[in-house]
This record gives sequence, structure tokens and C-alpha cells, in this order.
Amino acid sequence: MAESLRSFFDELESPDRHLVLLNRSSPDPVLGLLDSLLDGQSVSISEAVSDDAGDDDVVALVENGTVIARSSLDELLESVLLINSDLYKTGAIELDDVALPDVFRGLDEVPFRVRSYPASNKEKLLLIIISRVIERIAAEHGDGTLRASFQRLSRIDDERGTRSVYERVAGTDVDVHVYGVGDVESLSTLPVTVHSGTSYPYRRSWFVVFTPPDGGDGDHVALLALEDEPNVWDGFWTFRPELVARIERYIAEEI
Repeated sequence: MAESLRSFFDELESPDRHLVLLNRSSPDPVLGLLDSLLDGQSVSISEAVSDDAGDDDVVALVENGTVIARSSLDELLESVLLINSDLYKTGAIELDDVALPDVFRGLDEVPFRVRSYPASNKEKLLLIIISRVIERIAAEHGDGTLRASFQRLSRIDDERGTRSVYERVAGTDVDVHVYGVGDVESLSTLPVTVHSGTSYPYRRSWFVVFTPPDGGDGDHVALLALEDEPNVWDGFWTFRPELVARIERYIAEEI
């Protein structure tokens, strides 16, 4: 049994993966957007020339010399690089439109250390998108269990987009549990199970975990992030069923 949420980070093998931008024709500021998203992370970015015309403005994810995922630069721009996190808070981006490019999906179990506003407007974006992707998966699946923490429960009502997402997911047969500090009664009209407390996991954790019913086949996905310094988060995401199930079980039994 895990000793804490932090102990799950100790299990990560931290695979050596890096991104390669092939045959770039886009201007330097576009490369700058990609650099700014991953600035300070263990995932490096380089450029290369390929003889394959199909590689024009393509980003490849490489592990041990092998390309394990590819996404077009346009796809990254549309779904991540030109996106502002406020678009998720306000609901300007519909849940069905949330997309995670393959090269970012392939960064699973790579630890990230990101800063929040005002230190950075961009670094947390990948974690925000991963959160929405998990919520979309839960809504599409229509059953199973979703557990999500918000630090402050009031955020669910304060952020119109977040409230809309949880109304939709909770309107299915998904068993939705939300965690945070604050007034439980404020969420009484939302068909979710509310867990309120003031301990470290309630105040400083950010998790969104989906498991299919009875641990069966289907998507298992988890985001786990911890704020050990003010506005600084250590986080990772995983699609590994066994690890996702253990994270979910720890939250259910210990938080």
C-alpha cells in the first residue's frame, strides 16, 4: 500500500524522451511557443531535417532512438500552444473539443515541475488539458468512477467551464467524487459525492483519476500533482491500468 500521494512519484521510471521538430517551415515564434511550454522540463526539444515530405512541420516524440509518437505542428498549435487556460475556466472550449496530441499523450509518467500564475501563464497548461481529457473520457465512457480534487471546492462554481463539465459527467452513470476545502452545501445541487477536509491532500493535491467499472477493460487514466511550494507543482499523468487503480484506491481509502 502506498504511504502517501508523494510515494507514487517514486515509482516513476522517468523515461528519457525528447521531441524533435522536423522540417520546420513555421517562423521562430512558433518554436518559441513549444519551448515555453516545456521550459525547464526534462523533455528537450531539437530540430532535424528529414527527406520524407510527409515530415514537414511534424513533431516526433523519440525514446531510445525510436519514434514512438508523431503530431503535426498545426495540431499542437490548435489544441495546446495557442490555448489560454482561461478558455477552460470559462467553458469557451467545449468538452468534446478537448484534444491531447499523440506526442503529449506519449509523455505519460514523465515527471513535470510547473509554476502557476503569476510566475508563469503557460507551464500548468498541459496539466489543465490532461485534466479535461480525463473528464472527457469519463463523460464518453458513461460509467466508472471519477475522483477529482480542487483545493478550494468553490472553484467548481466560480469557474463556469468547470461547473458545466461536472454537471455533464455527473449526469451520466459515472460515480463522481470531488475533494477540497470549503462549503459542501454549496455543491448540493450537483449530483456528486463531496469530500471536504483541511489536511495536506485537500489543500495541496491536484488529481483527476478515472477508472472503468469494476476495474474492467477500457480507459484507465490519472493525473497527479502536488504543490510542495507555493504555486509550484510536481505532476505526472499515466495510462497504466495497474498504477491508475492503485492511485484511485489510495484516494478512496486514505483521503
